[in-house]
Amino acid sequence: MPSTQTPTNKVFFAVSMSLDGYIAPAGMDLEHADDPSYKDWGRQWATLQSWVFPQRFFRENLNLGEGGETGPDNDMARGVFERTGVSILGKRMFDGGERFWPEQAPFHTPVFVVTHTERASWERPGGTTFHFVNDGIESALARAKAAVGGRDIRIGGGADLIQQYLNAGLVNEFTISIAPVILGEGTRLFDCVEFGQIGLEVVDTVPSPRVTHLRYAVSPA
Repeated sequence: MPSTQTPTNKVFFAVSMSLDGYIAPAGMDLEHADDPSYKDWGRQWATLQSWVFPQRFFRENLNLGEGGETGPDNDMARGVFERTGVSILGKRMFDGGERFWPEQAPFHTPVFVVTHTERASWERPGGTTFHFVNDGIESALARAKAAVGGRDIRIGGGADLIQQYLNAGLVNEFTISIAPVILGEGTRLFDCVEFGQIGLEVVDTVPSPRVTHLRYAVSPA
């Protein structure tokens, strides 16, 4: 069977990040997931992501009711969702989501989970099916390319998985939404990406009163 990949398919990620480079606060892990007061991670995470919560598309996608803001932030949230035909997640991110996502997980596409754990595919209402890949990031990407159709492939995280794909030269572009907050500690996005490992070109910047979105094209260094 011929591949369904088209030349327009891109591999990308899109994350919120604090001004000092963190995409998750300290204490935000499975051990402390039920205690958001631990190191105040719950409030910090809510502040980091606060730009997306009021957006109309976010509310619609999670069935939170009608209404919400429109504008550049709403366009960004909608654009990321609509361009995504497949997502790839790390095991830790999946484990956290499995506990807290609603019954209709917020993907509505195939999702490939990179893990050492063997598990049968898990179909959820609303069009999301999780597939578990035990032989590495390149195998997960190959399976994603076969399933994606005419849209793009999103590396959903966490930071370790994003770093693996960046260091392997498998990411085409990314968007960082810089929140006006300093966390001081937590999980950094680029901790394991060395100087000169990748080349970057600014594609565009989209400011709003809540956050600044920065989009970069990635090329081999």
